[in-house]
Amino acid sequence: MQQRAQTPSARTSPQSRTRPFATLVAGFGLLLGLGACVLNDRLDPALEVPRNYRARHVTSEAALPPLEWWRGFRSAELTDLMEQSLAANFDIAAAVARIVQADAQARIAGAALLPTINGTFDAQRSRTPGTIATGATSGRASAVERALFSAALNASYQIDFWGRVRALIRAADYTSLASRFDREVIALSTLVTVANTYFLVLEGQDRLRVARDNLASSERILKLIQDRFNQGTASSLDVAQQASLAAIQRAAIPPLIEQIDQNKAALGLLVGRAPENLSVRGGSMYRLGIPRVSPGLPSELLTQRPDIREAELRLASADANVYAARAAFLPTIQLTGTGGLESAALRTLFGPGAVFYTAAASLTQPIFQGGLLLGQLDLQKGAREELLQDYRKAVISAFTDVERALVAVQQTTRQEALQRQAVAESRRAFDLSEERLRAGTIDLTTVLQTEQTLFQQEDALALVRFARLQAIVALFQALGGGWFLDREPLVRPVDAGPNSKS
Repeated sequence: MQQRAQTPSARTSPQSRTRPFATLVAGFGLLLGLGACVLNDRLDPALEVPRNYRARHVTSEAALPPLEWWRGFRSAELTDLMEQSLAANFDIAAAVARIVQADAQARIAGAALLPTINGTFDAQRSRTPGTIATGATSGRASAVERALFSAALNASYQIDFWGRVRALIRAADYTSLASRFDREVIALSTLVTVANTYFLVLEGQDRLRVARDNLASSERILKLIQDRFNQGTASSLDVAQQASLAAIQRAAIPPLIEQIDQNKAALGLLVGRAPENLSVRGGSMYRLGIPRVSPGLPSELLTQRPDIREAELRLASADANVYAARAAFLPTIQLTGTGGLESAALRTLFGPGAVFYTAAASLTQPIFQGGLLLGQLDLQKGAREELLQDYRKAVISAFTDVERALVAVQQTTRQEALQRQAVAESRRAFDLSEERLRAGTIDLTTVLQTEQTLFQQEDALALVRFARLQAIVALFQALGGGWFLDREPLVRPVDAGPNSKS
């Protein structure tokens, strides 16, 4: 018997003892190779960045737009409205709240990388009838009472071997960073809207002044024509034509007042205040400064524009989600353990004999889940493809916005200079016609024509001036404004598992 018991150990060689370990290593290496094949999926945006803009400009090498770019217009009231909107605009406040939510989601995702530990304390007391406890038929058997006290710690930890949890954390981090750029996009859009709305107020005031001056001029000419009519040197038709022109000028005033008041009310909403609590003095567009804006190089847009950075980070987040969806096909390793004290009496609960523990490890490999994992992978890949196209569109749209804004700035600047000449010539013709009308040496039809031409050209000059200011603001917006977040690239590799080097 003794010899037979020693036979197995005598036959066991060192090579045979290493076979299970070698098998385990081989299987482990196979899993690594499988993980590398499943998780390897690179993303290539494949974008072509132009070297220069097509539109001509002063210089291609220029500093980025200043942080407070609106100060270049040299309007204290505009600066005050901009600062109020940054502090109290509701859309910006909502964007800040979304940042808080995104940060919280990142913390929630990060919790899966740490073990979960719970503490429990149980106290149980049970009473069993004696007839059941002893199996006796006599009713005189006494009941059995039992008590059980336990205090334990339960721990559970899932090993993130394939980097699935780390990919989800990375996706949440990218989303959190993207929410900050989303706030900058909304802030820039709000500032641009404030500037354009304020310019609309100034445009309405300038046009209102022109309309009132033109009304005064038309009424002055009407009086001269009426005097000539009383003297018998003008017809009733001449009086009616001039009266009609004066009436047209008078009718143009109420819509301009409506435009001014409505835009002032819109400014109240943009700065987070009721219109009744906001006072806007306004002034004139011609008193504003004209800031000099240079676009720099097209490649700078990839770091200047917050919307491009946001699209870039959301694409990186989607790429991380695809990685996590692929990792869900691979085995998961779960470690659990429980340790504590258990005793039938509370006074002996903390004694040395009351200690107990359990430890377990499990490996789970998905085999069949009705297409759930494949569906989740296709869903994430589809979302990534959508965001990839959004990113490409954001980049091309940025180049397009700058080109359009450059053309608009150039042409409106030229148009304003030409329109000023047209107003000057129209004013000169009108003054000469009025002088000759007083002298009685001009046809009244010529007076009406020069008068109408002057009124139209002066109103057109205000519209062109507003278009030029709007084009400059659009160029600031196209260049990304003056946001001041970290301009270094934030997109990092998504691979976080053991095959990240493959």
